[in-house]
Amino acid sequence: MSVIDHNAIDLTLPRISEAGVRVYLALLKPRVMSLVVFTAMVGYFLAPGDHNAVLAFTSILCIAVGGGASGALNMWYEGDIDALMSRTANRPIPRGRITRPEALTFGLVLAFFSVMTLGILVNWLAGALLAFTIFFYVVIYTIALKRWTAQNIVIGGAAGALPPVVAWAASSGTLSMEPILLFLIIFFWTPPHFWALALFRNDDYSRAGVPMLPVVAGPDATRLQILLYTIVLVAVAVAPWPMGYFSAVYGVASLVLGAGMMLCAVNVYTRRTGSAALRATRKMFAFSILYLFALFAILLLEVVVKAILPLVW
Repeated sequence: MSVIDHNAIDLTLPRISEAGVRVYLALLKPRVMSLVVFTAMVGYFLAPGDHNAVLAFTSILCIAVGGGASGALNMWYEGDIDALMSRTANRPIPRGRITRPEALTFGLVLAFFSVMTLGILVNWLAGALLAFTIFFYVVIYTIALKRWTAQNIVIGGAAGALPPVVAWAASSGTLSMEPILLFLIIFFWTPPHFWALALFRNDDYSRAGVPMLPVVAGPDATRLQILLYTIVLVAVAVAPWPMGYFSAVYGVASLVLGAGMMLCAVNVYTRRTGSAALRATRKMFAFSILYLFALFAILLLEVVVKAILPLVW
């Protein structure tokens, strides 16, 4: 009988990780998912018709899981560059808490079940849109664009702008102008938001070889693009009010919030050196999150008020 020499076992062979629940949750990019869930909720409850509680929960859960699947598949593909960037070095794959094949399997399983559940239990228009969203984020943005073009965020931003459209379709079974407007707001919000991050994380992206705009075109060109996109964003965000789709309350709020975005963008454009430039870009990044959240919160609050008023009066 032969005796196995354990010292001779090749430790370089792939091993099964002992990842726990927290590691798998981290693969879902919970902070990103929270924004996906919130914008999806707004899209769902803005849509016309009766909102069945079970279908609403199912729809938003499927969109959340689909968003988490996209995050897991993104981490699977980008494990190598995540290890080179201080912002992402603590993610599960670079830290060795889970293997890339496990992350791939986890992401694919979540993607499949989120799409099929949404399609079967809600409707196939929403299911198809969710499948397209996952495909666009993983294949078009993560694999095809991010490492090859400085326009990665501009084009890839479409994936992050789709959740309210998916939710609208889940709620109503159709599409109309309102979810397209929500899509456009997030789409034009994405470049100034992420380019502000890229400005103060420029060394990270440069070290990882990711052609973000500051790396390819330089900080000054990026500042100009942030300003131009912010102008377009503010105009697009205000437009639903005079077009008659959203209320005057939303319109006034979008003007006030838009003024804050413009001020941040101007500061980023004019303050180009030293600590003042760093503060301006960090403030732009932080305020942009508040801006988008506040715009969508106002729309959701109006839905809630309209639902409550008939009960009160």
